[in-house]
Amino acid sequence: METTNPWVRSIDEASADDDVHVGVLTLPRPAAALAPQPAVVEPGHSERFARRTIRASDAMDLWWVGAHGGAGESTLEQLLERSGAAGHAWPIMADQQAPPARVVLVARTHATGLRAAQQAATEWAAGLVAVKLVGLVLIADAPGRLPRVLRDYAQLVCGAVPRAWRLPWIEAWRSGEPVCARRAPNDVGRVLDDLRAQCTSHTT
Repeated sequence: METTNPWVRSIDEASADDDVHVGVLTLPRPAAALAPQPAVVEPGHSERFARRTIRASDAMDLWWVGAHGGAGESTLEQLLERSGAAGHAWPIMADQQAPPARVVLVARTHATGLRAAQQAATEWAAGLVAVKLVGLVLIADAPGRLPRVLRDYAQLVCGAVPRAWRLPWIEAWRSGEPVCARRAPNDVGRVLDDLRAQCTSHTT
């Protein structure tokens, strides 16, 4: 049976035709592959993320969902106004009539982080969570270029979400310098600008 779901394709196939590259800002996949496909994929119960109920008074323009511990969602919360760190749980609106929360998954680029991001994306693809998935931010887990096996894995994971962004290793943040959008590298600024544009387009 033919399907656009990326999990049924091999890594080699994904590397050959996915429109995701190794740079900081990646491109969206075709629209046909972006919607949840509950008939194709369904994760096991043990792989499902927790849920966090969000009241209207606590709503944010964007929620960061860390796919694993140390993903970096609390750092991103400090960089983008009107955004909030949901921890490691899907933010679900208490009012079922309200629009679903806009979510960006966050993960590191090591194997554990990519695997956790894949599990979260699989849960979304199965239609099991009532959120608007904007995309995925992958944050470098170490300085330097990723090994080939991790680059391939990252491409596969990025190909399963509407959009994907990659942030570089920032030594200053590791050393404890304040996290501030105005002092962040240009690569970070471009990602933040694109995310702001995504929020604006989803509210108009």
